[in-house]
Amino acid sequence: MPNEQHEQHEQHKRPEQKSYWIESAPQASPHPALDGDLIVDVAVVGAGIAGISTAWELARRGRRVALLEADRVAAGVTGHTTAKLTVLHTLIYERLRRTRGAEAAGLYARSQTEAIRHAAGVARELGIACDWEEAAAYTYAEDKGRVDELRTEAEAAREAGLPAEFVTETGLPFPVAGAVRVEEQAQFHPRKYLLGLVDDLVRQGASVHEGTRVVRLKEGTPCRLTTEAGFTVTAGDVVVATHYPVFDRALLFTRLSPRRELVLTAPIAADSDPHGMYITPEQNTRSLRTAPYADGRRLLVVTGEHFTPGSGDAAERFERLADWAVGRFGPLDFTHRWATQDNDSTDSVPLVGPFHAGSRHTWVATGFGGWGLSGGIMAGRLLAEQITGHKAPWSDLYDPRRVRSAVREAPSFLKHQAQVARHFVGDRLAPAGDTTVDTIAPGDGAVVRVGGHHCAVHRDDDGALHAVSARCTHLGCLVAFNRAERTWECPCHGSRFDPDGHIVQGPATKRLEGREI
Repeated sequence: MPNEQHEQHEQHKRPEQKSYWIESAPQASPHPALDGDLIVDVAVVGAGIAGISTAWELARRGRRVALLEADRVAAGVTGHTTAKLTVLHTLIYERLRRTRGAEAAGLYARSQTEAIRHAAGVARELGIACDWEEAAAYTYAEDKGRVDELRTEAEAAREAGLPAEFVTETGLPFPVAGAVRVEEQAQFHPRKYLLGLVDDLVRQGASVHEGTRVVRLKEGTPCRLTTEAGFTVTAGDVVVATHYPVFDRALLFTRLSPRRELVLTAPIAADSDPHGMYITPEQNTRSLRTAPYADGRRLLVVTGEHFTPGSGDAAERFERLADWAVGRFGPLDFTHRWATQDNDSTDSVPLVGPFHAGSRHTWVATGFGGWGLSGGIMAGRLLAEQITGHKAPWSDLYDPRRVRSAVREAPSFLKHQAQVARHFVGDRLAPAGDTTVDTIAPGDGAVVRVGGHHCAVHRDDDGALHAVSARCTHLGCLVAFNRAERTWECPCHGSRFDPDGHIVQGPATKRLEGREI
């Protein structure tokens, strides 16, 4: 990298640790925590795009709905996304055609396409100013050895009913060996869109409660939810849309693999806009798009560096991602950086429908694999149809109870379980190493043995120690420290905690207990 670019990058490599979507959205009105028992037709747990979309669709169908969120609405994973609405999900169609058949690939394409069109219609109907823009989507490769793979994907996408084509020219400021292109896709401001939906949800009389963590589910007719504060929500149906399900009775944790992904933003001149949404599976995945920005410029949004929560050095990964962006776009003044988390299902298809084989009135939406915006909108429509007694053409495709793909899932399933076992057993048996409480630097953290027990110890910038149990309260794996985000993360199922043990992200529903040192 030229010295000038390197110096520019060094000057700006520590942007604000904050999501641009959350910072740039209008100030949202707070919604009260649940302070008493409640009876509704449907209770939706989790207020990301899947939960909000489901609640809105059901309210439109005349159901009394309660939307329950442990933190703030649209401020979790959905508030930290890259905000692309596209049916071109990297290299999904050839894989679906090979493992589930051409019909399944066609249903996947149709369901995602209709979700995007539906969102456009909703935004127009409600007058939501969410920076909606049409743009082409590209899956590209710089390596000539992947051209045949891209040609095959373009052919599979066309067979699935999409207007896909293989191209060798794009708007990127660097050459590519080839790309799959699908026109008339969309990008938008996800938080503005969802806050508009929530406002309309409230106007329809739905109950929306923030700061309301659900810790228990009793299935039946009706179902009953219990909150951390001890209140009960009685509902005819319950939808679990907490990104990673917070209840384990369906054993979906065996079919979900969590991963984190980093995001950087930087303003660029309007004439440098590559005019499209781009993703490559190369270099540990790289994705980019632009968004409207102040004084006529565009905001470049660059993502990549997939890694398992609690593994690797996130700070080094941010620098690597910044180097990649500067090397292709020239000097950049990075303004924001954040990370997001996704759950991959073992067969690459989301799990949306009945929670488990015995479910009659409990439902789930999870496993969107990095495409949760179109997937979440699709899930809202699908679940609303099912709960009101209808069946969509693609219900079987997304059904969490599906068994026909079990054999095809086996390699991914076994790989994921081996990784979980390695952390669950291996981390406990690993040598203590040289790290002690005294060697932890300010701003850092480590799992150390204290009195024969694993303790997660963080030293803040002032030198004060924060010690909690190192055992995740979900299923007991040992957490690891993320220096860049200053969180404790579980590498098994993706639960995250702040330095004092409070839950940042599930599936855990209980905090890490404090420890005395």
